[in-house]
Amino acid sequence: MEASAAASAPALRAAHERFVTAPQAPPGVRSLVAESWRRCVATDVRADGGRLPSLRTTPEELASYRRTHPLAGVLPLFRELLGAGAADDGHLFAVGDADGTLLWVEGDRATVGRAEAMHFAEGAQWSEPQAGTNAPGTALELARPVQIVTGEHYSAAAHAWSCAAAPVRDPATGRVLGVVDLTGGASIATPPAFAAVRAAALAAQAELAHRPSAPLGTGAWAPGARLRALGRDSAVLETDGRVLQLSRRHSEIVVALALAGHGVSGERLAVDLSEREVPASTLRAEMTRLRAVLGPDLLGSRPYTLLCTAHTDFGDVADLLAAGRVAEALARYTGPLLPCSDAPVVVEQRRCLEQQLRGAVLAAGDTALLRRWVGAEWGAADASAWLTLAHRLPGGSAQRAAAAARARALDSRPGVPPQVAPHAAWLQRSRS
Repeated sequence: MEASAAASAPALRAAHERFVTAPQAPPGVRSLVAESWRRCVATDVRADGGRLPSLRTTPEELASYRRTHPLAGVLPLFRELLGAGAADDGHLFAVGDADGTLLWVEGDRATVGRAEAMHFAEGAQWSEPQAGTNAPGTALELARPVQIVTGEHYSAAAHAWSCAAAPVRDPATGRVLGVVDLTGGASIATPPAFAAVRAAALAAQAELAHRPSAPLGTGAWAPGARLRALGRDSAVLETDGRVLQLSRRHSEIVVALALAGHGVSGERLAVDLSEREVPASTLRAEMTRLRAVLGPDLLGSRPYTLLCTAHTDFGDVADLLAAGRVAEALARYTGPLLPCSDAPVVVEQRRCLEQQLRGAVLAAGDTALLRRWVGAEWGAADASAWLTLAHRLPGGSAQRAAAAARARALDSRPGVPPQVAPHAAWLQRSRS
């Protein structure tokens, strides 16, 4: 089976405690899990379960998004293959999009209710950078089926659960459209459960092969590479069935090339990557290392360019904003672009995207959108957004008073400009 049968729940919890105490120590778990835990440390995921995944969309926004998602067409198939068993056996099945947002969570009513208590619910994002090691999030991270049992979860809040998940691909392009998951108790930590979820994903792909392609903007990828760089310091590039976790420097280079679209000279790329002068020999050496990671079919030189279309998560957000689809843009925004990067081209794109999204949210005047913005880590210190929210709430309400008080408190902080950028405030807090 995928999960280790030798590792008991107490042994896994003990390994988790040792790792949290000393992350460099051998964790005593499967290499897949150990590598995921190390990624969680790098992205500052909470191990104690003290911060649960946030609900990133309202029911109305979620319903609209689900109607146009490519996996909506195969939901009846998932219900047929997994739903009846989930209801009978006391577990649940979930379907998420390519960013880890859960679109449907169904099954045993009591189990669904218990899962909601830890925010494993429709509209919550269970990507690995947001929720830690878990089957749907780690399956998306690795682009392959994964089974995670009890204490293998990085967040202690999920240690009572086991789960198995498999990505679902567009049969025409091979790109990941989303993920299907089984979650429950001990019965999920078994080979039959793992086989069932893999079979459901394959059946869905076979069904999708006989359907018309989904329209653009609904999650279907055109041929090319998929680059995820929002809310993470190390970008992930998915291409030709490979999932590449890039170094921080390579992440900056690939983002710069994706933004350029056409080729860029070495001199231009050096300016994009650093405010200090970068010797040509240093840049050539870095590009040689990047070519070894990507392969010669993906990276061209003279000028430097990506030899495929790069579909990016930050590009998706920008496109949705341009189309006036603010709620969907906010739902897909998982955090600032490479938040710790100081590369000028990244800093400028990060600032522009954040300003566009923030401006659209404030201009929309939608209470739900404002709540989601200030409820996110990068918007929690946005005094103007809190004040706008206060003005939108009913007069005399406790919620209005609380929002106004928060705005006043942020404006009065010593040494902090009132209009400090949300990302800058978030990054300052994360480094302190």
